[in-house]
Amino acid sequence: MVQYRLLLEYDGTEYHGWQLQPEARTLQGVLEAALATALRHPVRVAAAGRTDAGVHAMGQVVTFRSEHVVEPRELRKSLNALTPPDMAVREVALAADDFDARRHATARVYEYRIWTQPWRSAFWHRFTWHMSRPLDLRAMRLAASVLAGEHDFSAFRASDCDSDSAVRRVFHSGFTEAEGLCVYRIEANAFLKHMVRAIVGTMVEVGTGQRPAETMAETLASRDRSRAGQTAPPQGLVLMAVRYE
Repeated sequence: MVQYRLLLEYDGTEYHGWQLQPEARTLQGVLEAALATALRHPVRVAAAGRTDAGVHAMGQVVTFRSEHVVEPRELRKSLNALTPPDMAVREVALAADDFDARRHATARVYEYRIWTQPWRSAFWHRFTWHMSRPLDLRAMRLAASVLAGEHDFSAFRASDCDSDSAVRRVFHSGFTEAEGLCVYRIEANAFLKHMVRAIVGTMVEVGTGQRPAETMAETLASRDRSRAGQTAPPQGLVLMAVRYE
């Protein structure tokens, strides 16, 4: 058996998340169906991260095993012919037999985009949270800087998150602005369920003046989800990259 590694890009709008679900269109299901057709045998894939319904990716890493040795460029061509327009295989490569896309990842990078113009964007509406109220980017940057380092992120995890530990190390947390967009970028060794969206929801409350930037440290230290803001909607979130040593 040969192990392959894919770099996958997708628009998650029309999917019920990554993971297989009975009678639901999922990213894993669509990719496995394309692989089964291309390789002529059933395939089970494993991803570096299981994105939620409506969440997108530009740098998802996926592995699978096959009894066939196929030239990577030819396999990429076949898969891109078999997958729908909202999914694209960017790269195909052979992987070491012991490579694990999830366990061997040293960091993951997410971006969350907020459309800050008074009108709804016909172009960006599938990939942004529309916020027509002005945002105080300076205050949001101050709040974002608090998250760098190793912390317990219980205040920003979903109630049904099943991770044993809420401690995560954040390498970068910050905002940029461009062409009507406010972009939050965060890089960490791993993430809790809904962690980025809960952080963004809290940051938006800072940006709209509903809470002072200085309270972000208190919210983080509280480890209490009720002290943080709302969970931001999924469509603004993109898995940008997964890093390995």
